[in-house]
Amino acid sequence: MSLYRDEGIVLRTQKLGEADRIITILTRRTGRIRAVGRGVRRTKSRFGARLEPFTHVDLQLHEGRTLDVITQAETLRPYGKVLMADYPRYTAGTAMLETGEQLTPVEKEPAMRQFLLLVGGLRTLGDGSHDPRLVLDAYLLRSLAIGGYAPALDECAGCGAPGPHRWFSIAGGGLVCGRCRPSAAATPSSETLDLMIALLRGDWASADASAARNRSDCSGLVAAYLQWHLEHRIRSLPLVERA
Repeated sequence: MSLYRDEGIVLRTQKLGEADRIITILTRRTGRIRAVGRGVRRTKSRFGARLEPFTHVDLQLHEGRTLDVITQAETLRPYGKVLMADYPRYTAGTAMLETGEQLTPVEKEPAMRQFLLLVGGLRTLGDGSHDPRLVLDAYLLRSLAIGGYAPALDECAGCGAPGPHRWFSIAGGGLVCGRCRPSAAATPSSETLDLMIALLRGDWASADASAARNRSDCSGLVAAYLQWHLEHRIRSLPLVERA
């Protein structure tokens, strides 16, 4: 078996046998991997606590036939300690982890930009400098952009006519003009659209100054758009919406 080293964010864990766990990790160089943590459920495990969701870890692994095996784990940043003490930040972070896994569907396909975005999102959640809902929506929009699913916000998603446009089509790919508008298109306010643009571009001054109603409308559009284009329900998003 070949030995390799990488750093990553633990996305989730699941039980394996009586004492082991399968650890899903989004790594910097290798992409999303699943690896076995031997004996991590035992109270005397050497590194069980280092392999919990939200943890930024440095890993050494043996490459196996079906699942790799973690042989060393060192904590770089324990984001979970801060996030788990605050429900809005914890639920936003959980949705980020789930989305990060869904947007890297192929195991061991390098996804450095998704990894760096997730690390940045968790760091921002942890320092508490912005509303958790804004941080989550910014992460979701930028993750979609990296994956090639960015909503059209400056031109019509149907014909490419320059904006501004009034209608937002989730299935159509973003803003649409009057000629391309489907019957189910939403009509968000200009302030809500401005907030989406600010979050996608990283304009935090504008995002932080937004009104609560526009933040709520933006979150609804982003959540619906994400799940439509992923063709998969993000189970943790309803918990964020009730926070």
